[in-house]
Amino acid sequence: MTSTPARNEPRERLRRLHPEPALVTADEAVAQLAFEAPAARPYVVVNMVSTADGRASVAGRTAPISSAADRQLFHALRTRVDAVMVGAGTIRVERYGRIVPDAHRRELRALAGLEGDALAIVVSASLNLPPDLPLLQDPDSHVVVITSSEGELDGCVAGVEYLRSAPVDLRAALARLREDYGVRSILCEGGPHLNASLLAQGLLDELFLTTVPKLAGAAGSLSIMDDALLAEPVALELRWLLECDGELFARYAIG
Repeated sequence: MTSTPARNEPRERLRRLHPEPALVTADEAVAQLAFEAPAARPYVVVNMVSTADGRASVAGRTAPISSAADRQLFHALRTRVDAVMVGAGTIRVERYGRIVPDAHRRELRALAGLEGDALAIVVSASLNLPPDLPLLQDPDSHVVVITSSEGELDGCVAGVEYLRSAPVDLRAALARLREDYGVRSILCEGGPHLNASLLAQGLLDELFLTTVPKLAGAAGSLSIMDDALLAEPVALELRWLLECDGELFARYAIG
């Protein structure tokens, strides 16, 4: 999932339905989040949006099913983690730029004891990333690419490093991110193929899921977890539920 913030967008009020009823902004909703990392890897949460019939995008984009409230929660969650992870397909389609573009949100990160800019983690087995991506052309961004390629990206202004294995080993990469980069928490924004790989390997700890009151039908594509190879269904525990104009914003513990 990704989304671009609208400048000067009014702060939406979200109705918290569970656990304690209240009206909150997205920043207030996430203010007390603290993710405790396991011993061998970062704590990994995934944030996705889905239609009521389970589609994660329309015509390959999340914009047709996103909203102001969803965008605000999307960016608020980025203030609570060390790093943001995304797959190559999503970063190409959504044209990612600086992970925390808003100065106020960088201040919120600092108040939470985090670096002002989140580390960007890109998973791209083939290293098929156009160098003109805004993220790669941003001098304030630090990017780690998880890849099986021995190549390097040319013409990048951002600081780019590589974690290599053939094939891509997500578990080993997460361990390296914890040990070598001090990453304690990661927000994964998809896409569905990356989500499915992380879930199947038992590497996801929480799910933030926005369900929009829309039906995409054949115009939509994939589910939030694609076709994750699971031996059996994975149980979820509801930790919060928010609502705004018919949209539901759920937070689940995984497993």
